Amino acid sequence: MEKFVEQTLLYDFYGELLTERQQQVYESVVLEDYSLSEVAEDLGISRQGVHDMIRRCNHTLEEYEEKLHLVEKFLRIRKQTQRIRVLAEGYQAQEIIKLSNEILEEL
Repeated sequence: MEKFVEQTLLYDFYGELLTERQQQVYESVVLEDYSLSEVAEDLGISRQGVHDMIRRCNHTLEEYEEKLHLVEKFLRIRKQTQRIRVLAEGYQAQEIIKLSNEILEEL
């Protein structure tokens, strides 16, 4: 999985478990693509401090995934639901297609 997509999914599932400060820094650097220097200047900390925080956040998010496997389950269910949709399209089963689309939208 592409690193950015992986980081985004991990943050989507477990980001609320980080402190507010960690969330602020992580969102700025990873999701909004600010440089370490920009974030460091805005927050009044060193560039190295921002780098270390991002590294710790990534480690923490990965640990949550190792224990809870929510992203893994999400990706598996999404793939299975997409497969159901493909199979249903072959049989013109509109109700199954509608249901699989609803499930995918909720994921």
